[in-house]
Amino acid sequence: MTVHEGIPADRPTITIEVWSDVVCPWCYIGKRRFAAGLDLARQDLEAEGVDVAFDVSYHPYQLDPTASPGVSGPVVEAYAKKFGGVERAEAILANVTATAEGVGLDFHMDKALRANTLLAHRVIWLAAQPDSPIPQDAMKERLLRAYFTDGLDIGDPDVLADCAAEIGFERDDVMAFLRSDRGIAEVRDELDRAHDSGITAVPTYVIDGQWAIPGAQEPETFAKVLHKMAANAVGAS
Repeated sequence: MTVHEGIPADRPTITIEVWSDVVCPWCYIGKRRFAAGLDLARQDLEAEGVDVAFDVSYHPYQLDPTASPGVSGPVVEAYAKKFGGVERAEAILANVTATAEGVGLDFHMDKALRANTLLAHRVIWLAAQPDSPIPQDAMKERLLRAYFTDGLDIGDPDVLADCAAEIGFERDDVMAFLRSDRGIAEVRDELDRAHDSGITAVPTYVIDGQWAIPGAQEPETFAKVLHKMAANAVGAS
């Protein structure tokens, strides 16, 4: 992974690869908890006089790679099929909605549309390229909100282009990108890398290629691991 521009080459850097899907509720919840944990770690490290950088990047995982491209439908139907009925599906969705509210997220699962996420992952990949006008994190955030809050079809190229344009891309550039083959091989390689690395559930946070933290852990758990990795990095430098 390339260290983000602006981080001095001689500054110890902790790399965090976040493997997630844009239709995964725990990935969005985990994003908020991880951000809080990272803030805690930074505060503690600053108080201790430890100077490190954190380089966070997002990588693709598909909860349902068999979902038909260009086809979307109510998420409750997908959950009912997977978990054994509408009643069970609604209970699961109510639980994640309540949990999301606890970290400041406003889920509207009643209008969420499950779709194939390959195109969304390509746009997130695009936002990570050196010539991107926006941070990758901003693109990831916008697409999560599009799915969980806005009820948008994140499998639709027009929707993806609209979302990207809202935060700084040229809409026509994104449409041209999605009509091309650019990024397809790279995203598929990343999906294969997740499989080869033994990642079977998301979110998964891989830190410096050594520690894997599965799930939407509490901020304090993230902070503890990040603090330890940062202290090790400074000690080794």
